Amino acid sequence: MPQQGDPLPMSERRPVQLDETAKQIIEQLQQDGRRSYAAIGKAVGLSEAAVRQRVQKLLDTGVMQIVGVTDPLMLGFSRQMMIGVKAQGDLEEVAGELAAVDEIDYVVITAGSYDILVELVCESDERLLELLGRIRSVPGVLSTESFVYLKLRKQTYSWGTR
Repeated sequence: MPQQGDPLPMSERRPVQLDETAKQIIEQLQQDGRRSYAAIGKAVGLSEAAVRQRVQKLLDTGVMQIVGVTDPLMLGFSRQMMIGVKAQGDLEEVAGELAAVDEIDYVVITAGSYDILVELVCESDERLLELLGRIRSVPGVLSTESFVYLKLRKQTYSWGTR
């Protein structure tokens, strides 16, 4: 079983049917991830214990995560970027190697111009150069293209429950 925050590989994920109450609980937490179970229960018509149980099930099944999202600039990470990676061989292995790099916070195997996209944050241009060298030295990486973030205009995690 994966740890909280370690999503299952896409090939192992299966859609889950959520009832209206589960959707309402998720929406409550998307508005405020620290909202109490009692407050959520009042909003959705359940007891605090029932909400706690349902939230735990949503976490255990990987339907959602509850995390604190930080602003990298406020924490001294002045460089953020997306890197497109062209690779050969086993893409799962290459993606796994890239995912092991602490500064890389997002890795996705894609279809299109790049085989893999990674996102990273780091403290300085010097560290960025080191990381680019490390990424380019991963076996199977053929080439990279870097997209340095200049200004964040939108970042949201509230795409709803459909």
